[in-house]
Amino acid sequence: MQIRSLVEPARVRREVYTSEDVFALEMERIWGRAWLYVGHESQVKSPGDYITTTMGLTPVVMVRDARSGAINVLVNRCGHRGAMVCEARTGSIDKGVFRCPYHGWTFRADGSLRSQPSPAGYKDVGFDKNNPAFGMPGVPRVEKYRGFIFASLARVGPDLKTFLGEIRETIDNMVDRAPGGEVEVTGKVGHRFRHPANWKFFTENLHDAMHPMVAHAGTSAAVRQYLEQLSQAHGPVPEAEVIAPFGGSYDFFDDMGFVGLPRGHAYMGGKKSIFSHYEVYPDYLKSMEEAHGKERTKEILSFNRHNSLIYPSCTVRDNIQSIRVVIPVSVNETIIESWTFALKGAPPNMLERTLRYSRLVNSPASMVGPDDVNCYVRIQQSAASGAIEWIDMRRHFGREVQDGARTTATGTSDLALRNQYTAWLEYMTDTGERS
Repeated sequence: MQIRSLVEPARVRREVYTSEDVFALEMERIWGRAWLYVGHESQVKSPGDYITTTMGLTPVVMVRDARSGAINVLVNRCGHRGAMVCEARTGSIDKGVFRCPYHGWTFRADGSLRSQPSPAGYKDVGFDKNNPAFGMPGVPRVEKYRGFIFASLARVGPDLKTFLGEIRETIDNMVDRAPGGEVEVTGKVGHRFRHPANWKFFTENLHDAMHPMVAHAGTSAAVRQYLEQLSQAHGPVPEAEVIAPFGGSYDFFDDMGFVGLPRGHAYMGGKKSIFSHYEVYPDYLKSMEEAHGKERTKEILSFNRHNSLIYPSCTVRDNIQSIRVVIPVSVNETIIESWTFALKGAPPNMLERTLRYSRLVNSPASMVGPDDVNCYVRIQQSAASGAIEWIDMRRHFGREVQDGARTTATGTSDLALRNQYTAWLEYMTDTGERS
C-alpha cells in the first residue's frame, strides 16, 4: 500500500481508519517512535510501587526502584516464555521483586533477572543469568517533565523537551496552578472508556469545534430547560458551569482560535477557552496569591488553553487538571483512560470541580462523551463498509497563518485535522528509527 496516496491536503482515504496494515504500521512508526505519556511520579510514590499500561500495543510496567529511587519503565513480559508478569493495573511488588505467574522467575525493579526455580536445570545449557534477554527489558528511553513520565520505544530521536516544544507550557500551567507547586494523581486507577472505533477519531475530535452545537445539542438543551424551571431563589448549579460551553455558538469557538504545532501537537484557545467563565473561588485565589503574588497569579490563571494534544498519546486540560490517555487496541477499538489531578495546597473545592467535570464529560455514563462515541462509530462503520471513500477536511483550507513553527487558524477550521495528518504522514513515511 502506498501510504502517501492515503492523504491529500484536504482529505484522507477511509483506509487510514480501517486497514489492518495501516494500523500495524502506525504501531511501528508512530507509537513505536514518539514519546508517549506513561504516568505521573505520584502514582509510584513508594519503593516498589508500580502501574501497568501499554505503549502502543506493548505492555509496560512503570515502577519505583527501591535501590536507586529511579522510576523505570519495563516491558511487561517474562524473559523465559514471554508471559505477562503483572496483570494488576497498580500495586507494589512483594519483597522488591516481580514474580512471573507461570514458572516463578523473579525480576528486580530494574528488570534484571534475580532467580529462577530449580537452577540446576540451567547449568551447562548455554544459559547466562546476566544476559538482559532473560530479564524484563527496560524501554529504550524514559524522561520526566515536571513529574510527568514519558517513554519511547525508539532508541534514537529528539529528547523529550524538544519533542514537546511549545505544548509543554500546558504542563507548566497545570503544575503552576498548584499553590504548593506540585500536582498528584487522585485514585489508584484511571477511568476507562472503551471506544469501538479507531484511535484517530478521538484525537481528531479534540479540536473539532463544529460538532458541539450539533452532537451535544440535546445535552445543552436539557440543562437549559432544567435551569429555567428553577426558582430565582435557587443557588448556583455547579453542573451547569461544566455543561454550558458545549452549547456555545460557532462564533464562540471561532474566537477561541486553533494553534497547530510540529509533530501533531496542538491546542485551542490561549486567551479564551470553554473554561474562561469558570468561577475563581476566593479561598483558592487567596492561596495562589500567597504562594505566587498577585501579578504571577493573574498570569497563571489567565492562561486559557483547551484540550492540549500531545500527539499521539494524550490530551491535557491544565485548567481542570485532567489528562486523557489514548490506548490503541486494534484498528477499530481504543481505550481512553481519564486521570484527574489534585493541586497541592489548593482548597478541596478545586478537586471537587475537577471530579465533577470528569464525571459529566469524560465517563461512559457522562452527558457528553457518549455523544462523541456515537459519531465515531457512525464514521467507522461507514468507512469499513466502503460507503465513503474519502473523509473531507477542507473547512477554511488555505486560510491558516504560518507563524514560525506555529500554524494558526480560526477555531472551526479543519486545520486541526490537517495538522495531525501532516505529522501522521511524516511518521508513516519515515523508514528510519527517529521520532
